[in-house]
Amino acid sequence: MDSSTNSLPAAMQFSPLLKKTAPMPILTALSSSQSLNIIRGDFPPSSKETFFRLLTAQLFIICFPTGVDPVNPSLRTSGCSDKRCPAKPPRGRYAEWNRTSRHLIRVIKPRRTPLHPSAPFPRGTAGHVIGAEGEGSAAPAFSGPGIGAVQLPAGALCAGRAGSGPALLLLPLAFRERMMWPRRAGALGWWLLLLRLAHGVTGGRPCSPKRFGRDALVCVCNSTYCDTHEPVSLPPAGFFVRYETSKSGKRLERSQGAFRRQAAPPDLVLVLEETQRYQTVKGFGGSVTDAASINILSLTPDTQNHLLRSYFAEDGIEYNMIRTPMGSCDFSTRPYSYADWPEDYELEKFSLAMEDLKMKIPVIQRAKAMSKKPISLLASPWTSPIWMKTNNDWKGRGFLKGEAGSKIHKAWANYFVRFLDEYAKYNLTFWAITAENEPTAGMIANYPFQCLGFTPEQQRDFIAFDLGPALANSSHKDIRLIILDDNRVQLPHWAKVVLSEDSEARRYIHGIGLHWYLDFIAPIEDTVAPTHQLFPDYFLLFTEACTGSLFWEQAVVLGSWDRGNRYSRSILANLNQNVIGWVDWNLALDLEGGPNWVKNYVDSPIIVDVGSDTFYKQPMFYHMAHFSKFIPEGSRRIGVSIVQRYGSCHLEYVALIRPDGAAVVVVLNRTGKTIPFGLSDKMGLIVTEIPPNSIQTYLWKRE
Repeated sequence: MDSSTNSLPAAMQFSPLLKKTAPMPILTALSSSQSLNIIRGDFPPSSKETFFRLLTAQLFIICFPTGVDPVNPSLRTSGCSDKRCPAKPPRGRYAEWNRTSRHLIRVIKPRRTPLHPSAPFPRGTAGHVIGAEGEGSAAPAFSGPGIGAVQLPAGALCAGRAGSGPALLLLPLAFRERMMWPRRAGALGWWLLLLRLAHGVTGGRPCSPKRFGRDALVCVCNSTYCDTHEPVSLPPAGFFVRYETSKSGKRLERSQGAFRRQAAPPDLVLVLEETQRYQTVKGFGGSVTDAASINILSLTPDTQNHLLRSYFAEDGIEYNMIRTPMGSCDFSTRPYSYADWPEDYELEKFSLAMEDLKMKIPVIQRAKAMSKKPISLLASPWTSPIWMKTNNDWKGRGFLKGEAGSKIHKAWANYFVRFLDEYAKYNLTFWAITAENEPTAGMIANYPFQCLGFTPEQQRDFIAFDLGPALANSSHKDIRLIILDDNRVQLPHWAKVVLSEDSEARRYIHGIGLHWYLDFIAPIEDTVAPTHQLFPDYFLLFTEACTGSLFWEQAVVLGSWDRGNRYSRSILANLNQNVIGWVDWNLALDLEGGPNWVKNYVDSPIIVDVGSDTFYKQPMFYHMAHFSKFIPEGSRRIGVSIVQRYGSCHLEYVALIRPDGAAVVVVLNRTGKTIPFGLSDKMGLIVTEIPPNSIQTYLWKRE
């Protein structure tokens, strides 16, 4: 924890009032407008009412002196009693703030029994906030060994004083209210909680909410504040943790509970079937396009860092995959390639563009540096140089000139190798590459942006005679080659052609890429499922999705819960059909849904407001988090069976075993009602419920 004041804003200097007293550690939690997690040291603000207005989250704070046994405390507090406390909060600078909070501090009365996290919280007594410049009175002080708790409304803080100085630990209020702590856990469970807190796991920063309509909520980030999420930590055996995001406003809210070994099961139980093992997960991520890079780099440095950390850092949602275009796409400000000189068959003038050198490469490098996990890179070309195309144009119906094995086909195959070579110079090595982004687009007359047409037969032959050998004979021979990279409506036909038994291409191919834009006319059971059955040795990877892309849709809808639902529903459906990962489209777009050189605007999980140096995390972002943060690479999907007494199951779900042996279950409720259910595993039974319009992720140890 940083006790330095050098980096504090001007509005947060040390209080002269508290400097007159003996130094005491103070803990404050800033939740909306300050670029700080926890300040420990002398109380920092000169704080007038502005300081308290910036604090929006309620807190549950435990204060206990260092070295005290918290399991059997005796609590002695100083401060007012019920009879002596003022009926109204103190007047003065905080009068306006007080109108929305009758009690600035509510203190638990002295007790000789252990303070239990699941115990009802009494109203207690009213106290005063430590005031600025002499206003107010001292916060309740703990005059002897023991443990006390205070419930603090927005803006309050806890100060403890003891001979050796108190140890101050922080819990979000919602964690205390919703934690299903088992009473039978006793001293051990309580000690484990305190030990975890004492080692600095104090939770992330809460969402700074902004509404764009009744049910449209985003979380606001800027240069000084952005919500964060604590690193994933597993509870002791016999316990579970639950993370919840909801239409009502929760964002990855954490709670904890215990398995029950003797309990009546609810009407609906999801039973984990460990013996039914399916695909191993590669991961989740998004795309670094020119547009995404422009939006990220248009922000001030601190805001840029908040955005990238939100996606890739341990206190973010921990993406481990990045897709990037090989050249330009519609989400560029201009069409370009890396070899725009006609008849340069040897690619002697091949060079990366400014968009790569100044934007995409730096953004990818920073993302990789922030991540504690390896990040796998995936590249996709939209078009070849136009001199290689039959229509000599970036867009519209056009194919490679000549036939497979011809001079132009060879040049286009070598173009892939040169791209990989150039990125490798910047220490960026690709895990996979696709043969073409949406090859069916180039078969459509008047298609509006960059494309290159291939039939499945043409793609098969190009890989067999040109691209496959070029990659195999290069320093990138271990790269995975992905076919299709297009809407699943093409399956299983596309795979049957390219991966047929007599195909020379199949030995160079590793996987099949999927997009979602025509999913509504192509059921997954009729496309993806039979493809996996026919070709189980080739992985299925979801490589692109976005909302707002259909002509009848508004491009950007800030705070849309429905669009988040669409993400989770797609991820769940694809995971349950043996897809190994799910990669989103643009990491960040502007308020219009661009930039896009043909005005093909769409939505994104993060929307950037350049004018205010702000970005908005949409519900789509948090829906992605329920998978990307908790399902690491190497997790293995397992079966789930349903036990229910009546009716039908309205939940969507997936279960996996992580590489550390823990179980993870994601459950989506798209209905407007609360659904009680159970989760059954060898550890016992979890009796729980999921609120309307919400998504939950459950984690527990299985040993």
